[in-house]
Amino acid sequence: MNDFISASNNLLWGSILIYLLLGAGILFTIRTRFVQIRRFGLAARTMMGSRRTHSDLHISPFQAFCTSLAARIGTGNIAGVAVAIYLGGPGAIFWMWLIALLGMATSFAENTLAQIYKTNNGDGTYRGGPAYYMQKALGQRWMGIAFSISLIIAFGFAFNSVQSNSIAAAFTGYNIAPEYIGIGLVMASGIIIFGGIRSIAKVAEMIVPFMAVGYLAVAVVIVAMNIPELPAVFTLIFKSAFGLETAMGGGVGYMVSQAMMQGIKRGLFSNEAGMGSAPNAAATAHSTHPVSQGMMGMLGVFMDTIVVCTATAAIILVSGMLEPGSGLTGVALTQAALSSEIGPWGGHLVALAILLFAFTSIIANYYYGESNLLFIKNSKTLLMIYRLAVLVMVFWGSVGNLPTVWAFADLSMGTMALINITAILLLSGIVVKVLKDFDDQIADGVVPVFNRKKFPFLDKTMDKDVWQEHNAGEAQSCPIPEADVRPATE
Repeated sequence: MNDFISASNNLLWGSILIYLLLGAGILFTIRTRFVQIRRFGLAARTMMGSRRTHSDLHISPFQAFCTSLAARIGTGNIAGVAVAIYLGGPGAIFWMWLIALLGMATSFAENTLAQIYKTNNGDGTYRGGPAYYMQKALGQRWMGIAFSISLIIAFGFAFNSVQSNSIAAAFTGYNIAPEYIGIGLVMASGIIIFGGIRSIAKVAEMIVPFMAVGYLAVAVVIVAMNIPELPAVFTLIFKSAFGLETAMGGGVGYMVSQAMMQGIKRGLFSNEAGMGSAPNAAATAHSTHPVSQGMMGMLGVFMDTIVVCTATAAIILVSGMLEPGSGLTGVALTQAALSSEIGPWGGHLVALAILLFAFTSIIANYYYGESNLLFIKNSKTLLMIYRLAVLVMVFWGSVGNLPTVWAFADLSMGTMALINITAILLLSGIVVKVLKDFDDQIADGVVPVFNRKKFPFLDKTMDKDVWQEHNAGEAQSCPIPEADVRPATE
């Protein structure tokens, strides 16, 4: 069984998905006319003003954004980056940046589609994601069910056990038994997830900005302490990415390929662009135009990879602790790098970062599974069983050994990514049309509001109780800054 899982992962991630995700990123970048660059400033300003909604019952775009970040920013941002640099060299960071830039366009597409095809829960909240647009837009419910099952296995169960395992491992030096860590995580997670999406979104809104800004601040301080070395670090990253520092020796092609593969793999794993996970959070937002939340998806990839992963890379590279062949990698490498710069506090900071990163991932991952379970069958009994099963996996993860679980999670995640990429490529035309509607309204000097009647196919395939025209009269839940709205011309 282990051999089968390993072979399947090698085929899926080594020969299919990397090229498919890269190709999708390039395609959406071109078809959206580099939306991740030309609308980046607008996306950032819109995000900053998106905390209020028309009603307290709604999930704000900012809350949905924080929920997606809660799942994205996990232990991979600490351990995964260190592994990429150790195996692929500093050049892996350049390729992580590149895949993030392309992934921003892919994330824009899938998050926009999730908003278009969301489902009204009838209580002021929405749910949705890839499974929903596969059924409604493509008419392929079986495809949505296959995606949902893969996501529930990967995010609801496997990744949550891995996250709790990482937390328990981070606190082994504090003489706290893993069982107590597991019990504490189960209690804290249970209180939040039994409160539903509103509870999850509110907690994410409180913790995610704090943990991201705090971690970034530590990185900035360490970089500031090593300012003279910064030019050399960036030079090393770019030279390593293209094998220039080994141009006089052998093995240039191998070093470049390793940097590319490690950077691309870890980048895709970290920012999840195209995987179909983040759209489950994006669909919950009460926005005035699908593109508004699509732009939030772009920012999520940027924050995860360009900001947080780069912060980890900076800490490692300026510390001088990276020694190829030393065996010091993963969390241990990041911890050693921090400790070398700020003393024993470095280990405590890594433990705290892992606790916050992993815990917020647990509650967000849980919700992704909930949304997809409700897609398969809207049953309170099944939902209760799922919640209890998630908590069991969280506890088991804190005390268990998980190499097989991790490999199976990779296979499930790869399967859902393959299904989702296929769907969004088939629906790329819809993304382009809706983006043009948004751009046209900006050019006309008005705040973009989505009118489903302008799109006959969408009006026919969307639920009847979402994106109704009367939304145009509601208070803006995702306002466009006035500076980005030019006066209309005659």
